[in-house]
Amino acid sequence: MDNPFIYLRGLRHAEHTVFGVNDGQKYYFDPQFGRRMAYSSGQQVKRSVIEALNMPFAAITFNWEIDKKENKANQKEPHSPCDPSFTDQLLGGYMKAESGSMTVKRRSPLSVSAMRPLHPLLGGIESPTENITFDRTSHPEHHTVKVYWMENKKRGGELSKEELDEWLTTNSRSLPNRAFIQDQTRASGLFVYDIAIDLRTLFCVSTNKLEPELYPEIEAKLRKEGWIEGKNIFGNCLICPKEKREEIIPALAKAIINWRITSNQARTFSLMETVAIAISNDANQIAYAIRGDLKDNTERPDAKPVIDETAHADIFITPIANSYIAGSIGSVDALKKAENKLIELISSFDYENQL
Repeated sequence: MDNPFIYLRGLRHAEHTVFGVNDGQKYYFDPQFGRRMAYSSGQQVKRSVIEALNMPFAAITFNWEIDKKENKANQKEPHSPCDPSFTDQLLGGYMKAESGSMTVKRRSPLSVSAMRPLHPLLGGIESPTENITFDRTSHPEHHTVKVYWMENKKRGGELSKEELDEWLTTNSRSLPNRAFIQDQTRASGLFVYDIAIDLRTLFCVSTNKLEPELYPEIEAKLRKEGWIEGKNIFGNCLICPKEKREEIIPALAKAIINWRITSNQARTFSLMETVAIAISNDANQIAYAIRGDLKDNTERPDAKPVIDETAHADIFITPIANSYIAGSIGSVDALKKAENKLIELISSFDYENQL
């Protein structure tokens, strides 16, 4: 393979859902079309891919410090074991900078974009916003209501049942078992994400001591587990054993094609079904293959989704495309074919003889 990179673009349809939350659905502002662009961060997409591997995670240490004088707990930087024998560490990368110890870091061989609208006019924040309730009024006697006096903006004592009954009667008020949550935002439309896989470092961990990726004890452990010495464009490295690669590659291909966002989905679940996948060793070609075209024959700005099969990319179209893209012909085994193509491309790279 002349180009040691694999580029993948995925097109998905999302409906009335939430990806990530920051005062409602996260969004950024598109200056050209003046639209709010709902998105799922690259970190969230990458985390979803890593979770979809269905392999054991490395244990993370969460560090806290308690100030004896002020009696306050302060959270410090969490630490990972920086051990690439764990698949999530090998593929997701890590960094550990601890006082009194050497700093190690590994850049992830997976570069992941945010999942964002295919075009500003083809997806984004729904309008109007939604008001929702947390309602338990159907069983008022079953739930507890606590009411406190406020004095000088500080919470005082709790009202007794007699005091509360008197206050409700005197002020002609009710205090229902219901909480209002206003202006909730949802995302809908066609969304796209991009992933670049750097095959040079996918299964290779540098043994450079100036910018170390490994602690000495972890390096010794990897050698004992059968990692072999090799060399890539960045210098000397340890290469993941072939048996372990053959275990990881199918899981990685499946995860990249079939990942799902599971957080924030309890009451806004969307299948986020895949419309199409494009794979190439040329980043430009996947952008040509799946894109949104601006129409110039309408009074108001409008756009249409395009799957361009003349692009120099392998394109896999699902039957869902027939619902949103005129003229598309999809197949039910498209995603399986995309998965197999990824397995073929990742497996064909010569990790042991890169130079």
